[in-house]
Amino acid sequence: MNRMENANSEKYAFDVSVVIVSFNTCAVLHECLQSIHRETGSLRVEVLVVDNASTDGSPAMVEQEFPNVVLIRSEVNLGFGRANNLGFEAAQGRYVALLNSDAFLTAGALERAVARMDANPQAGLCGGRLVGRDGGWQPSARMFPTVMNDLIVLSGLASRYPQSRLFGRFDRTWANEMEAAEVDWVPGAFSVIRAETLRAVGPFDPRFYLYYEEVDLCLRIRKKGYSIWYWPDIVVIHLGGESSRQIASLAMSRSGAQLILWSMRSRLLYYRKHSRQRAFLAMLVESFWYWAQAQRRLRSRDPERRARASADHRMVRLMVQAWRETRGGRLSPAQPW
Repeated sequence: MNRMENANSEKYAFDVSVVIVSFNTCAVLHECLQSIHRETGSLRVEVLVVDNASTDGSPAMVEQEFPNVVLIRSEVNLGFGRANNLGFEAAQGRYVALLNSDAFLTAGALERAVARMDANPQAGLCGGRLVGRDGGWQPSARMFPTVMNDLIVLSGLASRYPQSRLFGRFDRTWANEMEAAEVDWVPGAFSVIRAETLRAVGPFDPRFYLYYEEVDLCLRIRKKGYSIWYWPDIVVIHLGGESSRQIASLAMSRSGAQLILWSMRSRLLYYRKHSRQRAFLAMLVESFWYWAQAQRRLRSRDPERRARASADHRMVRLMVQAWRETRGGRLSPAQPW
């Protein structure tokens, strides 16, 4: 650390403030906190857990087994962004690290992240390589959403041609996962933000209850002139994996439909915020895609394909509902969603 960086670090009580949002994740939260305790190394680290009205004993577990952790209780589920904002307000570190409660630091991950950020003062936020317990790759660095990117994913071309720079661009599946790169955004499962950058751009937009809040934050960071980096030597185990934006089975559960609706709401809010025309175009393209899929499947004699048509029709109804409830992406419905 050079003289300027050392002087800057002295302004803060900690090197890193790790903020974890938890909602009924007692067992994995315990493992997450243990991983932080093991991997702080020489860093001055504070840990803040924001509990989103859990009912599984998570707050009591934190108080009893991790007395040095700052526990922030919310009486209602604030969602991801607003809960993290409570942690941001209390954080005293020169860096703020976001870590999902189902994500675990590997050896040296946090120290490497801080070293990388110290060496790259123009970097406002960074992420690392997300893997499952088996070491399997998870999307860790992405391009900003566009209506074209949405259509590529919807069409299945992204999964069919992952090595294509065109079709694999959203998740950067064409890229070498072991090469560092400046990217558009990184998932909120793990990211490290410079405190000064956070003050300059502001916290998560509270209108996003769930989904797209980290995309919006990264876009604002880039618009302020900072860069977003992916560094593969920073490895984090993430149990959640990559949750599909669309249904993967014939039947859609009530909770699954709710999450899809939330994703659609946030997508419309994001597009409307950054481009008025894109919100309408996204709604039109996605609705038409599912309607067309339904019509094609209804012509099939295969009972399974015909059954999928009802799921496609439901997706159209969910998008229309999201459009109506957000008034075309203009406002966020009353929270909690």
